[in-house]
Amino acid sequence: MTVNVFDSKEVQDLLRAAANLGSQDGNARIRQITHRLLSDLFKAIDDLDMTPDEIWAGVHYFNKLGRDGEAALLAAGLGLEKYLDIRMDAADREADIHGGTPRTIEGPLYVAGAPVRDGVSKIDVDPDDNAGPLVIRGTVKGSDGQPVADAVVECWHANSKGFYSHFDPTGAQSDFNLRGAVRTGADGKYEFRTLMPVGYGCPPQGATQQLLDALARHGNRPAHVHFFVTSENSRKLTTQINIEGDPLIWDDFAYATREELVPRVVRKHGGTALGLKADAYQEIEFDIVLTPLVQGKDNQIVNRLRLAAAA
Repeated sequence: MTVNVFDSKEVQDLLRAAANLGSQDGNARIRQITHRLLSDLFKAIDDLDMTPDEIWAGVHYFNKLGRDGEAALLAAGLGLEKYLDIRMDAADREADIHGGTPRTIEGPLYVAGAPVRDGVSKIDVDPDDNAGPLVIRGTVKGSDGQPVADAVVECWHANSKGFYSHFDPTGAQSDFNLRGAVRTGADGKYEFRTLMPVGYGCPPQGATQQLLDALARHGNRPAHVHFFVTSENSRKLTTQINIEGDPLIWDDFAYATREELVPRVVRKHGGTALGLKADAYQEIEFDIVLTPLVQGKDNQIVNRLRLAAAA
């Protein structure tokens, strides 16, 4: 028998007490959010007739999620991070902001502190027999089409096993392997000399994959490269590109693919002169367009916990 008690005075009083709505102390915004989220949960329990067993299974799942350190990974896998991008896209349209390189999700694997080079950075610190050389280059421009000097382009991606340095469970990678940053000159150009990445999958025994299995979903991402791009007079850009031809480009468990962010991969020669591991290499040209500050402020900076290390 379905029981509906959400609208009762007893439950509504409980919700107000749990969020401490009548208090003048503490944080009013946190009280507001707590009350709304707790109300939505209680209402869902009524509407879906959730059992105590189901509720406690959820509580124990969140314990596992915390132990595994996968909350940010799950946020990407359930579309929460994509949803935030959808909201920011809508806010830009409402503010009549157009023409910049599309944003997409940051993901959980950024590490602050990568060394900043002028113009060009070779970021493959460790050898990788299974990955061929790759050059990613382009020009950072403003919305007026002019090059942006002194922009900082940060780049990070996985190795041929799908692992990121600082998060590699094998411990095989050096600090800041396949991570770097470039400061543009007057011509706005940047270049990363690196190795071709592959996609990765969620840890098979982790909490994220556990839930995805229950949903009959895979937990895999196509090969991709992340970017942060910052400039004094522009809004911060968080984006990533997918590697052309990857079969999972349109089946990314994190919903990060955007049509404008799948640049061509071109085969070239002359890599030896560039200090690459082989003369034949692949190149991606990815020009970046930044958008101006809003009333002198950068409304694209997202404050979240991120790992940092010293180079």
